[in-house]
Amino acid sequence: MKDIYQRKIDYLRLSLTDRCQLRCHYCMPDEGVEWTPLDQLLSFAEIKSIVQTFAELGVSKLKLTGGEPLLRPNIVTLISELKAIKGIEEVTLTTNGVQLAEMIDELVEAGLDGVNISLDTLDENRYTLLTRRNKLDAVLTGLERAIKSKIKQVKINCVLAEEINKDEILAIAQLAKNSRVHVRFIEYMPIGAPKPLTPISEEYVRQLLSQHYGPVKPYDIKLGNGPARYDEIAGFQGKIGFISAVSHHFCDTCNRVRITSDGFLKTCLYFNKGVDIKSAIKAGNLQECILEALQQKPKQHRFSSNDEYGSREKKSMVQIGG
Repeated sequence: MKDIYQRKIDYLRLSLTDRCQLRCHYCMPDEGVEWTPLDQLLSFAEIKSIVQTFAELGVSKLKLTGGEPLLRPNIVTLISELKAIKGIEEVTLTTNGVQLAEMIDELVEAGLDGVNISLDTLDENRYTLLTRRNKLDAVLTGLERAIKSKIKQVKINCVLAEEINKDEILAIAQLAKNSRVHVRFIEYMPIGAPKPLTPISEEYVRQLLSQHYGPVKPYDIKLGNGPARYDEIAGFQGKIGFISAVSHHFCDTCNRVRITSDGFLKTCLYFNKGVDIKSAIKAGNLQECILEALQQKPKQHRFSSNDEYGSREKKSMVQIGG
């Protein structure tokens, strides 16, 4: 399946819920969040229909997101059923890690291939200020149990910003040195209307790492389905990845689309345009709807432009699905 720019689309990111136990400053406000009514979330039947159709069109990799996807009841059963769909080779999940410790064994048994844990700081006080919840111990326990489990891959997603964690870069990178974890440093993206934060460049991070650990060399073997570019450092068990969507955009190789928890197909994170998938399911023209939407997938985002074309996404990251 290809878009009009001949980019192969083989990766679907699907949000199971917009709910989350945390209230990260760059993701959503502390109060007044308007959750999607439960009866408007995609049902399991709709989710399976969507994934089945995407698989028939050539998508083989599925990422479950949120909000916090582990809050969705019966997610273990859903993962097992999605993994059984013909053509789906890999099912992974992005989580805040709060409930991971108690669920990791069930998730692995259901067929989950990998888990990405959001972790921006290792300092308890800072974590509580950032997320407005005191849950760091639970997250670190979840990380530890994931590492010890039989899951194929464990990754950490760390959003970098000078106001949050500039002085913790080495400590967070150390997790990849001491365990089989891949640490991915993510450039802050101005999605929705978050608090303004100051991004930290990947060039700065590489220079810092090389000063303390020696040469940082590109790692050419692909480690996931998304846009992360990985480096390796001698003595590290895991790799260091970078996702710099604003300063080093990867739009020319974009291989993904995303679906919100209420069934809206977005072809680009930046833009608010897309297609109502729930209506397409009811109308019986889901495949045609998907293919039509792909023909409208933009050539690239416009994070670095002042020209918003009147279609810049105003929803928060939690509403979009990450």
